[in-house]
Amino acid sequence: MQTLTPVLATVAAYLIGSLSFAVLVSRLMGLSDPRTYGSKNPGATNVLRSGNKKAALVTLLLDALKGWLPVVAVKVWGSAHGLGDGTVALVGLAAFLGHLYPVFFRFQGGKGVATAAGVIFAFNPWLGLASLLTWVIVAFFFRYSSLASIVTAVFAPAFFLLGADVAWDAPGVQVLSLAVMGVLLVWRHAENINRLIAGKESRLGSKKA
Repeated sequence: MQTLTPVLATVAAYLIGSLSFAVLVSRLMGLSDPRTYGSKNPGATNVLRSGNKKAALVTLLLDALKGWLPVVAVKVWGSAHGLGDGTVALVGLAAFLGHLYPVFFRFQGGKGVATAAGVIFAFNPWLGLASLLTWVIVAFFFRYSSLASIVTAVFAPAFFLLGADVAWDAPGVQVLSLAVMGVLLVWRHAENINRLIAGKESRLGSKKA
């Protein structure tokens, strides 16, 4: 049974990650399905294009929470069941993959920025703050959520490694998990990268088309 515990924890994290809060919150608040307008991405940034800032904020927080919660649960209670750094890394990656490919929504998910942020904060709050500050700086100066996300995705694993001897411990498996999430985040932003190059990317706060 103990051998199955990491598998069960990983599956549970994936199922939690599969909850598409952009769609659920929009339905509860009587808004259009975010998969039908703007970038058609079920995420907080696209919900913001509906003009409802409250819905976007709630979506952002819940998407981050579903990445944070499974990791913290394993870190707090996992040791009693023989779960270590490897399971922590797997659970974080599973929650992230659940957002990208949600089983409850025909595997059509978002880009995973908020969920990745939740995972990073759960790995280490200092690392989360460093990554959040990077996102805020890039977004403030350039007004592109996608660009801020891409830059942060690249820098997060580097922050983890650079701060290993300063502010936090950096288990190799968690660094690998961050690197995989970073690659997937950049890949999921391929269309955004093309629009950025062409000067056609939507800026933060722009209304839905």
